[in-house]
Amino acid sequence: MKSPGNINNLSSEAERKHNCQKQTQLPQPGIAQGSCAFDSAMMTLVPITDAAHVVHGPSGCATSAWGSCSSLYSGSMLHKIRFTSDMDESDIIFGGAKKLYKGILELQRRYKPAAVFVYSTCITALIGDDIAGVCKDVTNQTGIPTIPVIAPGFVGSQNLGTRIASDAILSHVIGTGEPNYTTPYDINLISEYNINSSIRKVLPLFEKLGIRVLARITGDARYRELCYAHRAKLNVVISSKALVNMARKMEKRFGIPYIEESLHSIEDISLCLRNIATHLGDADLQERTEKLIAQESSAIQEKLTLYRDRLQSKRVLIIPDDFKSWSIISVAKNLGMEVIAISTDAHNQEDRARIKRLLNQDSIILEKDTLEEIQHLIIENKAEMLIADGRFQESANRAKIPFLSISQERHCLHTGYAGILEVAQELYATFTSPIWRQVYQPVVWKNRGGEGETESKIPLPLQL
Repeated sequence: MKSPGNINNLSSEAERKHNCQKQTQLPQPGIAQGSCAFDSAMMTLVPITDAAHVVHGPSGCATSAWGSCSSLYSGSMLHKIRFTSDMDESDIIFGGAKKLYKGILELQRRYKPAAVFVYSTCITALIGDDIAGVCKDVTNQTGIPTIPVIAPGFVGSQNLGTRIASDAILSHVIGTGEPNYTTPYDINLISEYNINSSIRKVLPLFEKLGIRVLARITGDARYRELCYAHRAKLNVVISSKALVNMARKMEKRFGIPYIEESLHSIEDISLCLRNIATHLGDADLQERTEKLIAQESSAIQEKLTLYRDRLQSKRVLIIPDDFKSWSIISVAKNLGMEVIAISTDAHNQEDRARIKRLLNQDSIILEKDTLEEIQHLIIENKAEMLIADGRFQESANRAKIPFLSISQERHCLHTGYAGILEVAQELYATFTSPIWRQVYQPVVWKNRGGEGETESKIPLPLQL
């Protein structure tokens, strides 16, 4: 097993004190909006596609996770439907448990879900509705598994919500079913938000090696496959901090070892495949893995040569957001591009240490998260492209440089050898797109008042 390094060794005493002071500050009103435990619990479990997901609370709570995030999926679309108990003032006064009970029964009658996940909210936790009791009664009456997820938003941060969701799966789902058969090469892939976009390009590599993914926890998952996830021979945790605890508990409870892997670069992908083969303990599999790594690495390096010739020495400014960011940083470095990374308050010391390892330099720490500050850094560092989420696009427009969005809502398949090539293609297409020359050229407007012509160099807002 890989053990995480001590990130405190990588930071100064002043930085550690600064972070400790930040953590002890009292939360401001509204600070949990969009990043509370409730949101992250839903984002973790909603990708179980054949299950129904019910929010016990006001209807507004049901829009949050569904409205801001989505996941690649196949098969059932039941998880795309928003179910809520739609509590009103009278339910808050007299309790909403009976309303929830009747609603779940009607849901099961109409949609026949494989399972039902019921999420508590701040209001239902405060008034003390017995969600666990309702779920137990419904399960006993209908036989359809109904699982409580007690993660009201006020209990903590996103990571805590993800851990609560994983505990709900461990307590109520994993170990309740058996697969039709098992093989010596069965593994589980564990990761948080949108794991399916992380592994879709990697699955063909596993198929070539004869490795079977028994369960994906939880991207594009089916309820039944989670039930027999305890029969896997190895858990592979991919770029996840919050779900490492789940892998540890599965090792203690079911005896399944786990490894922590990353898919951000060619080297990471090769190491991941090699470590999986090593832990499965089959000499023939290890030999086939080495041959596949050599073949795929050689092929991808040859394909990257064309893009390397065109993009070498280009200066890009990037604000890392999630796993897509790390893939872009690794590929840009492989292509010989000069990458300047910016860290915000959302990045912890481990993220900043990762940037330093990838780039052999410290990131620029952004004190004020404003468009003007980003524009200033673009000019100061002579950046030729900005890579960030959509809210920083205006800074790129003002500076008249290309902009590449890495918002989490975009389903970018940036992993696997084929995914690495897609990153290079996306960088090349952004740099060479003729649209930038058209958008950023001076526009001549004819003054109808007869005072001649004036020029406007303000670029039009554009989302590629």
